[in-house]
Amino acid sequence: MMVSTRGKYALQFMIDLAENGKDGCVPLKEIAERQQISVKYLERILPVLVKSDLIRGIQGKEGGYRLTREPAAYRVGEILRLTEGDLAPVSCLEQGAPPCAKTAECRTRPLWNGLNAVINEYLDKVTIADLMQ
Repeated sequence: MMVSTRGKYALQFMIDLAENGKDGCVPLKEIAERQQISVKYLERILPVLVKSDLIRGIQGKEGGYRLTREPAAYRVGEILRLTEGDLAPVSCLEQGAPPCAKTAECRTRPLWNGLNAVINEYLDKVTIADLMQ
C-alpha cells in the first residue's frame, strides 16, 4: 500500500481545518497557502469529503469549510479509504477483487491477511485529534 498525494493532502487539509476552524469556516485559499497545496488540487479532493459529510462548505463572504464533528471523531483510516480507495497491501484482498483461483493453496495469503488487518486496525485507531498534537 502506498498512500498518494491525494490521501496525504486530504489528511493535511483535515488537520488544518481542525486547528483553524474552531471559530467558524476557513477559506480554502488560506488552507492551501498554509499547507502549500494548490487550490485546484484541493478542489479535486474536497467533493468526496463533502459528499461523505466529513466537512461542510459554506459559500459567501464568511464562507469556507468546516468540520462536521469533533477532530477525535475522525479516523485516519476512514479518510484514507475515501480518498485512496481500498488500503489492501495486495490486489487479491481488495474489495470487489475477482476470486483468486490459488487462494486455497496460497502460502502467502495468511501474511497478506495479517498485514491488511494491522494496517486497517492501526489507521482506524489514529484520529485527526491525535495528529494535531
